[in-house]
Amino acid sequence: MANQAEMPIFTRTYDFLTWLLPATNHFPRAQRHTFTQCLLDAAFDLRERLEEANLRKGSARRQQLGLADEALNKVRLYLRLAVRWAI
Repeated sequence: MANQAEMPIFTRTYDFLTWLLPATNHFPRAQRHTFTQCLLDAAFDLRERLEEANLRKGSARRQQLGLADEALNKVRLYLRLAVRWAI
């Protein structure tokens, strides 16, 4: 199994979460408790699914990567909404 520190996906998602957490603190109060929670849940879910996929092989890995892809699509949607709403 490859070292996670060497795999760019783990570094990139870690950096993304490191940026995202403080960025959501600047969202308006009205969005902070609902929209922000959905965004953060999807972002953490993405990272967790990638971690789980890294520990599996074969069809179990593909299944986790599919779940990670779903989480990534949610993150993209929430970020597009945040940009559109100028949050």
